[in-house]
Amino acid sequence: MKHVIMSLGLCLSFGLAAACSSSDGNGGGGGGGGGGSGGADGGVDNFDSCSVVTQAEAASAIGESVTAGVLGNATVEGGLACVFYGPSAPSPRNPNVAQPDSVRVVVVKGGDALTWFDDYKSKVNAQPITGYGDQAYYDGYASLSVMKGVSYLRIAVSPAGAPPSLADEEKLATAILPSL
Repeated sequence: MKHVIMSLGLCLSFGLAAACSSSDGNGGGGGGGGGGSGGADGGVDNFDSCSVVTQAEAASAIGESVTAGVLGNATVEGGLACVFYGPSAPSPRNPNVAQPDSVRVVVVKGGDALTWFDDYKSKVNAQPITGYGDQAYYDGYASLSVMKGVSYLRIAVSPAGAPPSLADEEKLATAILPSL
């Protein structure tokens, strides 16, 4: 516990709180982001996925109002997820895991993007989709994965009380892809 407090104190004293936390606490958004791949973090990209999607775009995709985006860990993609919650999302809300009535957007940039894209593809019933990026697939359940250049975009729209629909992910991909 002492080490955690000391680490947090060092992060705050050097103005690096955002780099020491997986959630920015104020709804994500804004800022460019970046962050490469490789390094001590095992190749995990820390790109701010909230920088490529707006609250309005997420709301349009799920068909209801949503909260501001919050950052959480994205273990499937090896990056940071931007998560928006609808009014029926369960409590407590945890941006580190998929939950109903939410929109999750993850962007991984750099050399590891294709590795993460292919890794997830090998674990699901991937259905090829055309018209998005360089290559794309639907996971057969609830998400659309797209490779565009050195960027891996994964979108999961999980509406409350309805099965996921590829059309929701495609709508959001159309809005996001021009900014990648």
